[in-house]
Amino acid sequence: MAALKLSSFLSRSFTSGSTTHHLLSNGKVTDSSAAGLPEGVLNIVSGYGPTAGAALASHMDVDKLAFTGSTVTGKTVLELAARSNLKPVTLELGGKSPFIVCEDADVDQAVELAHFALFFNQGQCCCAGSRTYVHERVYDEFVAKAKARAIKRTVGDPFQSGIEQGPQIDTEQFEKIMKYIKSGTESGATLETGGERLGTKGYYVQPTVFSNVKEDMLIAQDEIFGPVQSILKFKDIDEVIKRANDTSYGLAAGVFTKDLDTANSLARALRVGTVWINCYDIFDAAIPFGGYKMSGVGREKGIYSLQNYLQIKAVVTALKNPTWL
Repeated sequence: MAALKLSSFLSRSFTSGSTTHHLLSNGKVTDSSAAGLPEGVLNIVSGYGPTAGAALASHMDVDKLAFTGSTVTGKTVLELAARSNLKPVTLELGGKSPFIVCEDADVDQAVELAHFALFFNQGQCCCAGSRTYVHERVYDEFVAKAKARAIKRTVGDPFQSGIEQGPQIDTEQFEKIMKYIKSGTESGATLETGGERLGTKGYYVQPTVFSNVKEDMLIAQDEIFGPVQSILKFKDIDEVIKRANDTSYGLAAGVFTKDLDTANSLARALRVGTVWINCYDIFDAAIPFGGYKMSGVGREKGIYSLQNYLQIKAVVTALKNPTWL
């Protein structure tokens, strides 16, 4: 994420400042001299958001901000920028992305792709396919196979060969995920598998699958940012479009179908920044990435990212005796 932002800054000949969480290391990034950057062009400041981040967002000499994180924090960044010098801000924020499995889908392939879309990086992914909509004709088969795939998922030390899922990032996130799992069971969703801590050390969460999920449940509304798959049932395309769009987020969506017309209809109707058809989490340096609604402002990557760092200037000069008159 740092590279995406810094490349846009530096390609426009700007000097750049970047804040990092105190628990993270950007040691490789800070060695900018090896890349030929003059001293002072790239500056890394490590610290907490309320201190280091707020100071950067509020500074009168900062001309542009780019932020990736939660929607709540993104609002704060935007507010601080507005209260200072009205500096432009691009935001890549949270999501509650729908993954839509149509009735003509190859269920085995759809299960594997939906599993990847949600459980990748322990579910700690802004564009995770965290609302799995499955057509009623294949719903029961899908749920049974999604449960089996989650049970099969290997959890443990991510540095060991064969491990698919490591721990959550910290205590706060671990406890947040467990509260959402409890909320899911209490609100009437069916816990197919998982739902508990794995082991006694580390922040490991069992791969969790809920079925019979309804839109009014918190697990279908909030960004959990963890290994919790919520599977919802739908009857037809018009219905699932309306339900998929009924969220404050709009970062991404997945569509799994063999019908090109269905794929095109969904891609046009879904209010999200990226639609993956029969694939998920496919990225390229030239493909713009960003969200609708409360999932962000602006785009990263490709030519669209450069526009965030440009201003248009009009220059008008009076000429005496121009040749064309």
